[in-house]
Amino acid sequence: MNKVLWQPDTKRIARSNLHRFMQQAGERACTHFDNYDRLHRWSVERPEDFWSLVWDFTGVQASERGERVLVDGQRMPGARWFPEARLNYAENLLRFGDDRPALVFRNEAGRRDSLSYADLHRRVAQVSSGLRRVGVVEGDRVAGFVPNVIDTAVVMLATASLGAVWTACSPDFGLQGIIDRFGQTSPKVLFTTDGYLYNGKAFDSLQRLAQVLPHLPELGRLVVMPYLNAEPDLSPVPGAVLLNDFIDPAATTPEFTQVAFDSPLCILYSSDTTGVPKCIVHGVGGTLLQHLKEQQLHTDLGRQDTLFYYTTCGWMMWNWMLSGLATGATLVLFDGSPLAPTAEVLWDIVEQEGVTVFGTSAKYIAAQEKAGIRPLHSHRLDALRTLLSTGSPLTHESFEYVYREVKNDLCLSSISGGTDILSCFALGCPILPVHAGELQCLGLGMAVDIWDHGRPVVSGKGELVCSRPFPAMPIGFWNDSDGRKYRDAYFSTFDHVWAQGDYAELTSNGGVVIHGRSDAVLNPGGVRIGTAEIYRQVEKVEAVQEAVAIGQNWQDDVRVILFVVLNPGYRLNTALEQEIRQIILSNTTPRHVPGKIIQVADIPRTRTGKLVELAIRSTVEGRPVKNMEALANPEALEWYRDLPQLKC
Repeated sequence: MNKVLWQPDTKRIARSNLHRFMQQAGERACTHFDNYDRLHRWSVERPEDFWSLVWDFTGVQASERGERVLVDGQRMPGARWFPEARLNYAENLLRFGDDRPALVFRNEAGRRDSLSYADLHRRVAQVSSGLRRVGVVEGDRVAGFVPNVIDTAVVMLATASLGAVWTACSPDFGLQGIIDRFGQTSPKVLFTTDGYLYNGKAFDSLQRLAQVLPHLPELGRLVVMPYLNAEPDLSPVPGAVLLNDFIDPAATTPEFTQVAFDSPLCILYSSDTTGVPKCIVHGVGGTLLQHLKEQQLHTDLGRQDTLFYYTTCGWMMWNWMLSGLATGATLVLFDGSPLAPTAEVLWDIVEQEGVTVFGTSAKYIAAQEKAGIRPLHSHRLDALRTLLSTGSPLTHESFEYVYREVKNDLCLSSISGGTDILSCFALGCPILPVHAGELQCLGLGMAVDIWDHGRPVVSGKGELVCSRPFPAMPIGFWNDSDGRKYRDAYFSTFDHVWAQGDYAELTSNGGVVIHGRSDAVLNPGGVRIGTAEIYRQVEKVEAVQEAVAIGQNWQDDVRVILFVVLNPGYRLNTALEQEIRQIILSNTTPRHVPGKIIQVADIPRTRTGKLVELAIRSTVEGRPVKNMEALANPEALEWYRDLPQLKC
């Protein structure tokens, strides 16, 4: 059993939203839910009762709810939730209209702006009216080539208020990456800033968009939101208008178009490196209901909270964070590098803004430890009570670092889901202990299990699956009229069972351990090995900054190849290779020990920080990587071409 690092006290449990929800669930079910496992079992076995209570408990705003909660509940895909409901996502996020700060913006250059809920109402109304004047209606796509600024949140809400569909691309994408995304979804209106900041540099967005526009024949309007300059030069994009010339300044109250529960809300793009991105369409009601559940029950978010998630607008966590407005929390937005102007900039913001819930990536936490950052000793984090981590598995060592060097009274919630569901399968829980290396629990209403060879695994590792429908399943892929691509993506592994593509195991504590992507699982000697198991050990080696492992077909078997990036002052020699192999062998099995260890200068990753084992393996095997634009640093792949070490 993994070590307990934190346990909520009885007062914290009693004050939690989840405790109150359990009491209401008990009244409805005529039983007593005395622990989380019983509540989870009920939420899966009685989905109509559970999701109906989530709707009521979180106060979903709708012009009509209807009597039915679930139709065709045994079909997966194909089940329909709340089929008679009519609602609007933006109306739910704008249910508060007071002077409490809704959005606070910070950037690496020290800029700070804020917007109250009352002012947010007015700004959304102005942009919404401007969109309506240029003919945007329900179902039209509105795109953003945007950094994480206040105007971006306003435009997304204005889009949703009309029942239109929002889609965004981070401004650090190259030309082909933008075309691959917006070229598929054909936006009617495109919003951008004049540029963005990163690591002390200002980057122009308009020159790049000038090359994109010929590939968007259906685009009717380009709107520029000033950010780097108060009066940006629009000459690179003839016909563009400034935001202030686009909005309707007389509008004060948004009009909310009521749409069906499964109407499209937004389109997100997969970070796949095997082809053009999949355009994943998420629904209005499913996204809202799932986010309310995860934020209020699993994260214990309330009106008094300040939520800060370090994310770009192209990552699903931006959409997840934005839904925090429906609870009335204050959201902190940030544009820039998490390490500029200093490696402690995010902790500075957590302290200065009184952040209560801070979210980031596992990679960021590991990097902070490597850099010797000790917020417990350098910052006052009195308000902080929850730390969220996602993007990749959080190691045991990172768990212990947080409690040793960040804060010891903290609910550290490692969460896992993805762009595919715009939410989580496993996540945190404010009434459960935190065990090192584990996600605390399975998500309520999510019938998650571990399968191998088409059957549930009693104990051990396998494919993470979801065997019953849930509201946040995507409503489909864009331009996939017969649903074939959608079914192939999630239901080709197991019939009528969602396969997430994670290699994982359930623990005796009721938690989850993610061992990496199942398509990157290594298979030496027929034994399946998750790459995260190797990374956890290698990261203990002082000389190693980062590592990535792949499997190479070799002599009728598979051998493990480990690529390492070393810290300054180190070089790979026989002694260091032996140290790496020994620490892996001592803590895992002989099958985990790499057959080859090779030093490289960089490791390719997606723009959300995930290592791309498959792209590396394709390069090593001489096969093309089809979607290079999914990579933040595609040039890194050159280190993996024609390596002589792999030929012996």
